[in-house]
Amino acid sequence: MTTDHLTHDRPRRRARPVASKVPEVTVWFWIIKVLTTGMGETASDLLAHVLGPIPAVALGAAALAAALAVQLAVRRYVAWIYWTAIVMVSVFGTMAADVLHVGLGVPYLLSTPCFLAALAAVLVLWHRAEGTLSIHSVHTRRRELFYWAAVLATFALGTAAGDLTATAGLGYLGSAVGYAAAIAVPAVAHRWGNLNAVAAFWGAYVITRPLGASVADWMAADHARGGLALGLAPVTLSWTLAILTLIAYLTLSRRDTPHAAPA
Repeated sequence: MTTDHLTHDRPRRRARPVASKVPEVTVWFWIIKVLTTGMGETASDLLAHVLGPIPAVALGAAALAAALAVQLAVRRYVAWIYWTAIVMVSVFGTMAADVLHVGLGVPYLLSTPCFLAALAAVLVLWHRAEGTLSIHSVHTRRRELFYWAAVLATFALGTAAGDLTATAGLGYLGSAVGYAAAIAVPAVAHRWGNLNAVAAFWGAYVITRPLGASVADWMAADHARGGLALGLAPVTLSWTLAILTLIAYLTLSRRDTPHAAPA
């Protein structure tokens, strides 16, 4: 038997199935995503009020670094680890936008397009490096780093955009209604138009941030600012409990566990 025979007769090694480290996009994904945006908004404001801006930012940065380190260390999607990282991105993303506005005096009219440009840059670099922006392909370290950079940019952008519309005359409730209508645009454009699934996903993903934050702010803000005056702590606690309940359900049901695909 020749070497050629050995080479040709050897069975080909099959590609190892690899699952994305991002959950399946179900209705539960969008519900928890909106809840994390609102909870991150009020939690950030609560921490700044209780600890002061500088200690709050330092704590938020440390917690975000720890959550992302754990997320990057695991080799598969784990619901509570993934959503903990999302919550910390939400909290720190709010702080990043607030630091620019409150601490450095940068108006939302300027910071919003700056965060939009940052997000666009991340997505362009990601696509050039990997050839895709699909979250179903997030199963390598580099793609995961691009994903989390994009997520952080969307949260900072959404925070600035939500505050921009709220302070421009719409108020928190008006902003919430506006963003609730806006989030339907990518879905309709994908369902009945020519917008592809990846673009529709990222469009809706960005809008969930100001939507959730506007609702939470409306619930927590006092009556003078057009809110329900429920307070930062009660709103943060109630939204946190809702998030924990849904994560527990997904952990047990595995309804959002991503399916493995060939590497």
